[in-house]
Amino acid sequence: MKSDYVEINGHKVHFVCFGNGDDMVFLHGWGASISAFLFVAKSFARNHRVTLLDFAGFGASEEPSETYDVEKYCDDVVRLLEHLSIKRAVFVGHSFGGRVCLQLAATHGDAVEKLALVDSAGIKPRRGLKYYIRVGLHKALKRLGLRGLRGSQDYRKLSPHMRETFKRVVNYDQSGLLNKIECPTAVFWGNKDRETPLYMAKKIKKGIADSEIFLLDGGHFAYADDAKRFLAILHAFAD
Repeated sequence: MKSDYVEINGHKVHFVCFGNGDDMVFLHGWGASISAFLFVAKSFARNHRVTLLDFAGFGASEEPSETYDVEKYCDDVVRLLEHLSIKRAVFVGHSFGGRVCLQLAATHGDAVEKLALVDSAGIKPRRGLKYYIRVGLHKALKRLGLRGLRGSQDYRKLSPHMRETFKRVVNYDQSGLLNKIECPTAVFWGNKDRETPLYMAKKIKKGIADSEIFLLDGGHFAYADDAKRFLAILHAFAD
């Protein structure tokens, strides 16, 4: 297993690469690292060269030198592909990694042979009254010079620099990109996922012409909750 670093856009990005055959690239979710998809990648290494990276600001990669967004994370992936001479690959992305996959497939379609989205982010969530009351209260407190409401746990764990990146990422609605994606797409979704509910999978399915939904028994990390079924379908799709 090759573990190395490459400097991209002013920061070092950590990646691992192993196996032989056609290329597969695995992109982890927000707050995770290479280890999240490692057991999946190992199951493909006999017939594929698999590549995993730590996104900038996560795992062993450095934080980006500027505030990032999904497009810039996508550019990091493109630069890594160039560094490794990967012309075309099957991409597998979970949650935030799915966001980057959507961006890549829509804007660099020639690089994406097939796409597997796993409980992917990228679709604007439906907001209830409770959400808008909370946003209004936060803004009112800030106008009064008081401390606003505390953000999510993901948000509070970040450095000030990465908090701005987080806000750009979560507020980016990628629905308009879906009809630009032309590669075969497998949409894996947990039947109990509350972070990215099932209606998001249905919207992705409707937007990407060559796509199919595969329900897994689990939550937002359904690929781990229902690993046997996930691996069987992914192998049938990617091999």
